[in-house]
Amino acid sequence: MEAASLYKRFKENIDTIITLLDKGVDTRTTPYNTTIPLEVHLLTEVLAQEGIEMTIQAAGLGAISELRRLFVHQEMQVMNAMEKILNDKRTSMKTPEGKILLKEMLIRRLEYFNETARSMMVMNNQTTLKSPIQHIHPHHREMLIHPPLK
Repeated sequence: MEAASLYKRFKENIDTIITLLDKGVDTRTTPYNTTIPLEVHLLTEVLAQEGIEMTIQAAGLGAISELRRLFVHQEMQVMNAMEKILNDKRTSMKTPEGKILLKEMLIRRLEYFNETARSMMVMNNQTTLKSPIQHIHPHHREMLIHPPLK
C-alpha cells in the first residue's frame, strides 16, 4: 500500500485495533502483546523528531489506547507532522542499528498498524464464523473452539 493511503487510514486502523481488542479478540497466541507497545513507542519517537510530544505511560496493550487518547487531542498537529515527514526525503534519525530515513521509519510504523488491523479483522471474522482453530496452543488444549467474544 502506498504511503499516502497508509497515512489516510492511520486513524481508522488505530480505531479498528482498539475496537477489536475491546471486543475480546484472542491475542494470546500472537505477538501483539509485545509488538503493539513497541510500535507505539517507535511511532512516538518518530513524531518527537517533528516536535510532537506524546508520552505513553501505559504498559502492554494499553499503550495503543493511550496513543489514541493523545492522538485525539493533537490530531491536526500529528497529521501535519506525518505529512511533513512523508514529504521530506532527507531527514534521518539515529537508531540502535544506525541512521535511517525518518520517512522510512514512519512508513514502517504506518504499515505495521495497517497490517495489524487487517490481521485482527481476519481473526475476528474467523471467531465470528466459528472457524476451527488452525493451531491449538499448548495452553489452550482444553478449549477446542475459539474463546467467546464479548
